[in-house]
Amino acid sequence: MNRRDFLRAALAAVPVSAAAKRPNIIVMMADDLGFSDIGPYGGEIATPNLDALAKNGLRFEQFYNTARCCPTRASLMTGLYPHQAGIGHMMNDYGVPGYKGDLNRTSVTIAEVMRTAGYRTAMCGKWHVTPQIADNYNWPLQRGFEKYFGTIAGAGSFFDPATLTRDNTPIRAEKGFYYTDAIGDNAAKYIDEMTGGSSPLFLYVAFTAPHWPMHAPEASIAKYKDRYKIGWDALRTERHARQKKMGIVKTKWELSPRAPEVPKWEDIPNKDWHIRRMAVYAAMVDHLDQAIGKIVDALKKKNQLDNTLILFLADNGGCAEGMATINPNAKKKANENTSGRPRETLDGRPVVVGNIPTLMPGPETTYQSYGPEWAHASNTPFRLYKHYVHEGGISSPLVVHWPAVVKAKNSITDQPGHLIDVMATCVDVAGATYPAEYKGAKITPLEGKSLAPIFEGKRRKGHEAIYWEHEGNQAIRMGRWKLVKQHEGAWELYDIDADRSELNDLAARMPDRVKQMEAQWDAWAKRSSVLPWQSWARR
Repeated sequence: MNRRDFLRAALAAVPVSAAAKRPNIIVMMADDLGFSDIGPYGGEIATPNLDALAKNGLRFEQFYNTARCCPTRASLMTGLYPHQAGIGHMMNDYGVPGYKGDLNRTSVTIAEVMRTAGYRTAMCGKWHVTPQIADNYNWPLQRGFEKYFGTIAGAGSFFDPATLTRDNTPIRAEKGFYYTDAIGDNAAKYIDEMTGGSSPLFLYVAFTAPHWPMHAPEASIAKYKDRYKIGWDALRTERHARQKKMGIVKTKWELSPRAPEVPKWEDIPNKDWHIRRMAVYAAMVDHLDQAIGKIVDALKKKNQLDNTLILFLADNGGCAEGMATINPNAKKKANENTSGRPRETLDGRPVVVGNIPTLMPGPETTYQSYGPEWAHASNTPFRLYKHYVHEGGISSPLVVHWPAVVKAKNSITDQPGHLIDVMATCVDVAGATYPAEYKGAKITPLEGKSLAPIFEGKRRKGHEAIYWEHEGNQAIRMGRWKLVKQHEGAWELYDIDADRSELNDLAARMPDRVKQMEAQWDAWAKRSSVLPWQSWARR
């Protein structure tokens, strides 16, 4: 029996009370979540809903994103490498095809393809693949979604997010609003309204948690107020031990040493502030899991859970970005990019922006990040962070739940996957067709390969190579070998099977392999509109 016949047979066995023979598909993505933050990947943060999905589903040990928010969203939505979709960097137009900063029309979104296959489509959360805030030509409803609630731009206040939108209409938060909770509520509402009929649902849920600013309700922060007194060094050791015990990392993958920019916990001042930062972060992840619980409960109420493919992943590794202090009373400069930072709260109080140790994060009057110290812990056991294409920047959890097909419960696969595979998987399980042309435009051929064989417990024929480029950080993975470098630095070569923590650089010992892999990366870059960092970033 081939894979498609297997899927048809499995889906035919779903009770008649389930709405559709083809599955509903829900893709849920966290923002700036590290590899080890959630329970199924070794974290201590309370994630009972994700724990349950993992216990009754499948986890990927080696799933990859593209190291940054906008490129990941472009890649996820299109099944292409981000440069092919026009978003090799962020929402800036550098005047070259791979770096236009706007999702192009030579790509199609999953929603556009799913609608051609008869699916209903809805989205909640962060869009962030177009710079056009005033003009809605490239908003979700113009790219295949029937319903939308969320933010068009990137980061912003969780209590009063900028560019909050319903369908094509800008709206404003009200008192008591918390964005993560609202995303869960609206996603559950769409499930209630759009499932149970003759058409299955594709739902994309793009959380902004736990991306900065560190915002959470005070009662939720209190739950974690003492948990992080152990500091980041002990937390990494603790998480790594759990990861090895549960089998989500191999025992031979050592814990990477403390990064040079991260001091020893015992040497730092302002410990109470650092503890508070991580407590707020944990509360944000906790609320994300609660929102996922609302989504799962909505599926259960509509008797749709067994016949729904749920994918949960993250857009990049933990974020080491700082937060410069901004005077809330200063006059705004011409063309100033405030990244969605409100100058004041809904009730008129000033918002203080900056990582100020005398100011405890969490309330809507603050705007802070959690810094490289805790980001290093989030990415346990790997090196580096968001932006970089070493494992700490590109390694994502992937939890798969689909009771009709995933029979090996609480299982872990070591087969690699990448964001480009999500579109291919959706096309496969939905019986859809990826188009050569769409609305008169020639479409770039799909780069991804379906993950469905892995869901069935089979070995799939994976990619000959997987590629990365972001801000001059470059990598290629071919089987067990990974060639990687930072910016304009030298190539490093790692045996990922033996050393996924990237501690033993083999480049000097294997120059022929380095040369061969570099040539293959160059060939990919040429065909995928990837340009050297210097040629576009300094325009």
